[in-house]
Amino acid sequence: MKNVKRPRGSKDVWLNAAYELLIEGGIDAVKVMPLAKRLNLSRTGFYWYFEDLAELHRAMIERWEEKNTGNLVARCNLAAANIGDALFNVMDCWLDPALFDAKLDLAIRNWARIDTGLKHRLSQADDLRIQALADMFIRFGYSSEQAQVRSLTVVYTQIGYISMHVEEDWNDRLKRVPHYVELFSGLSPLTADVEQFLNRHCFVNSQE
Repeated sequence: MKNVKRPRGSKDVWLNAAYELLIEGGIDAVKVMPLAKRLNLSRTGFYWYFEDLAELHRAMIERWEEKNTGNLVARCNLAAANIGDALFNVMDCWLDPALFDAKLDLAIRNWARIDTGLKHRLSQADDLRIQALADMFIRFGYSSEQAQVRSLTVVYTQIGYISMHVEEDWNDRLKRVPHYVELFSGLSPLTADVEQFLNRHCFVNSQE
C-alpha cells in the first residue's frame, strides 16, 4: 500500500491558524509544530508556503494592515450625506468583524510591545487611521484642529474599548452608538441615519 501524503493545506489556512494562536496566546504561541497540530497537517506543509516563521510574521502583519487599517480608511472615504452618516459608516467597523477584527488588533498591539519593528508599523497604522478620520471631519466643515482632536477621540475610545474587553448586550451596544456619534461630531445624528444604521445591524426594538 502506498503511503498517502498528508495535505499541505493552503497559505490562508496556515495564516488563519496563526491568527488564532496569536489571539489565544500571543506571538510566542505561534510556532510551526503547534500550527501543524492544530490543523492536523504535516509541518513540512508550512514550509511549502513560508520560508520560516519570520515570513509568516510578515504575512500576518500585512494582512492585519490590509484588513483593519485598510477597511477603516475605506469606511472613512465612503460617500456620506453628513458627518453623522459618515461616522455611522466608521462605527460599522467596530460591529462587523469582517471589516475590523478587534481581537486581532489587540493581539497586534500586545505583540508590538516586544517587537520594535512592529511597534513602528503600528504607529504608522494609527497615524493612517487618525488622518483618514481627520480628513473625513474636514470634508464636513470642521477646522483642522477640531478634526484632529475628534479623530483622536474616535481612535483612542476604540482602543480603550478593545483593551478593556468590554462585553455588552448587542442591542444595548447598538443603542449607544448614536450617542457616540453625537459625542464625536458635536451634532445629533438624523433620525433616518440612526434607523438605517440600526437596521443594517439587526437591532431588535423590544418596545414594538
